[in-house]
Amino acid sequence: MSHDKIEAKLIYMANQIGGFFKTQPADEAALGVATHINKFWEPRMRRQLFALIDGGEPGLSPLVLEAAPLIKRPEPASLDQP
Repeated sequence: MSHDKIEAKLIYMANQIGGFFKTQPADEAALGVATHINKFWEPRMRRQLFALIDGGEPGLSPLVLEAAPLIKRPEPASLDQP
């Protein structure tokens, strides 16, 4: 899968999670997004998400961006290797 397709899929998935939690009370929505991503996304996926966030990706929903400080930022890829 090309890099662009991977990024598009990641953005889609993050926004889908944001869309689900958008129905929650405002004070719980960002925490819900972050909790879901922290629980179910592997470090590689979270690393790619932060690359998009840090790069100013315009396709991410405001709720995903609001949740970003609550998402665990993984170590650089080289440190994931045994």
